[in-house]
Amino acid sequence: MLSSYGQVVPSPAPAQTKGIVLNGATLHLGNGEIIENGTLAFANGKIVHCGGEVSDFVGYEVIDVSGKHIYPGFILPNTPLGLVEVNAVRASVDSRETGGFNPEVRSIVAYNSDSHAIPTTRTNGILTAQIAPQAGLVSGSSSIVQLDAWNWEDAVIKMDGGIHMSWPQETLGPRWWMGETNRRPNPNYKKSIEALTQTLMDGAVYAGESSPPTINLKLEAMKGLYDGSKTMFVEVNNAKAIIKSVNFLKKHGVQKIVVVGASQAWYAKDFLKAHNIPVILRDVHSLPSTTEEDVDMPYKLPALLHKEGITVCLGYRNPFSARNLPFFAGTTAGYGLSKEEALSLITSNTAKVLGVENRLGTLAIGKDATLFVSSGDALDMRTNILEHAFIEGRKIELDDKHQMLYRRYKEKYEAMKE
Repeated sequence: MLSSYGQVVPSPAPAQTKGIVLNGATLHLGNGEIIENGTLAFANGKIVHCGGEVSDFVGYEVIDVSGKHIYPGFILPNTPLGLVEVNAVRASVDSRETGGFNPEVRSIVAYNSDSHAIPTTRTNGILTAQIAPQAGLVSGSSSIVQLDAWNWEDAVIKMDGGIHMSWPQETLGPRWWMGETNRRPNPNYKKSIEALTQTLMDGAVYAGESSPPTINLKLEAMKGLYDGSKTMFVEVNNAKAIIKSVNFLKKHGVQKIVVVGASQAWYAKDFLKAHNIPVILRDVHSLPSTTEEDVDMPYKLPALLHKEGITVCLGYRNPFSARNLPFFAGTTAGYGLSKEEALSLITSNTAKVLGVENRLGTLAIGKDATLFVSSGDALDMRTNILEHAFIEGRKIELDDKHQMLYRRYKEKYEAMKE
């Protein structure tokens, strides 16, 4: 529980010991389907029933949620959540490593399960996250965690499943303090490409060795890229750069690629479709990438790509504002997607992109009971009010520092009126 001054985050919930039945709610399955007045039951952390009302769950705790809405837990991809506590305090920032090539850096070992930012994301239904490093050309590896644990070992769902890379820019923005108004060539672009080429070539040779004479930690971390057991998440926005980066990685034997950012993905849509490349669109609530674009383009882009058959999911750059992820999805529902299609951008699609669709992303028998009950539409900030939330069947605490501060000062100023 939170202390009166918010110095302690909620303690992780104990393992589920008794089956639970949620009766009477609208079930949003996460795959586009809805079940009205449905029943969802789970035991030992797994969903055992999802459908119409039944009454043969003897010994289960029955919770009446009539008129409410049940959703699969939202998934936040490509985030430094738990790696950064106070941006201005360097000692609390573990999302960045020195040097440009760090594939061996494992973000999971720096993950702080006691971060005050984590409960604020859970309050809005985000129950799972991909913890990813930042900075450098090759930043390191990411892992997927559930957001209710004592430590990173307890939190992890999928360990070191992705390698993260930032594609170098050919041109840099103008230096306004020098009076520049036009973009300029990046003097380090060619050198960066050469370094990436050498790294990937070395990685391919190393991966082909059944028993290398010397263990190279950097190349060891990259082995999974060449057999498809790991995914390369490449951050790139420019349309031409998207095509260049994907062709480059495929040329060097990388099997699975996801484009992150992708603000100009619409102009590379045919290429993305042809190569079956998923995209993680970040910061939907932003300005267009070019002055020629419609001002609503960031809001419409998910729908445009979805209708082209491209797998799209949504992310959020800032871990302290990541709690707004469901409202990004809500915005896309006003610009070309149905509510259930928009929901898939932060549930089933994300689970597929991260390779955890066998456990998360939809409400289905056999999957993890990671879900929540909202009093209304969870994609609308006015009605996203969680009443119950469960991670692997464990009923978690829905409190955070923001709510504590609200209660504290509400009490203070109401007392002053008396």
